[in-house]
Amino acid sequence: MRHFIIEEPYSDSALWSRRLAFFATAVILTGLVLARLGLDPTAVLAVLGSAIVIACLAVLCAGAAAIAIWRTGRKGVGVLLSSAFIAALTLAYPTYLAFQAVRLPPLHDITTDVDDPPAFSLSHVALAARKGFVPLSVAPASRQLQLDAYPDVQPIILDLDADDAYQTVLHTIAALHWTLVEARPPGGRLGLGHVDAIDRSFVLGFPNDITIRIRPLAGQTRIDARSVSRIGRHDFGANAQRILAFADELKSEAEQK
Repeated sequence: MRHFIIEEPYSDSALWSRRLAFFATAVILTGLVLARLGLDPTAVLAVLGSAIVIACLAVLCAGAAAIAIWRTGRKGVGVLLSSAFIAALTLAYPTYLAFQAVRLPPLHDITTDVDDPPAFSLSHVALAARKGFVPLSVAPASRQLQLDAYPDVQPIILDLDADDAYQTVLHTIAALHWTLVEARPPGGRLGLGHVDAIDRSFVLGFPNDITIRIRPLAGQTRIDARSVSRIGRHDFGANAQRILAFADELKSEAEQK
């Protein structure tokens, strides 16, 4: 008499978890491509938000599959583990941003001079590069939040004359691969120099506007920078990191003079 071995079926929850995990990955990759193509940021964020929701559903299905497999002995452990791993990868960066949002104050405009922040150029060239965006002035209370959260963001003093400092700033912008928008060497009645640039975020490529003021001192030059996120009210610490990276590279360039 022939005996048939009936295999346990796969857990439906495990299979759904895998489907949702792969779908979330496809959606988030689509969002990244759309962001790089310059699609409206609101639409891009909506796509990415959908991917996060789908990835969360995949994690929930993986949890339900684990319970079902434990209780019924159904197959699908490998499926749920791979699904949970893929979903976790999808959620890793959003989770990091959520942690930064809790840890840091909701700021998107950071400067080395909280009392007199450098002003962005309002020339036709600069406005066209920023697509008409003009950063608003920041309330003193918000500036105090910056001082508390980012005490290392300070004016940069170079032991160079103003012209050499100006050239060093331009070399630094090139080294950081920022897009130069407008540059005015030190001079005029106040002797100030001014540079505007744009940097794009690493993951989504969203634009962030930077303005730099060059102020001659006695035998030195003071450099003040301001970095503003064009999109969103929370920069998750990115603008402070950008200014600190600029300061480090600027000092490194100055040492080669």
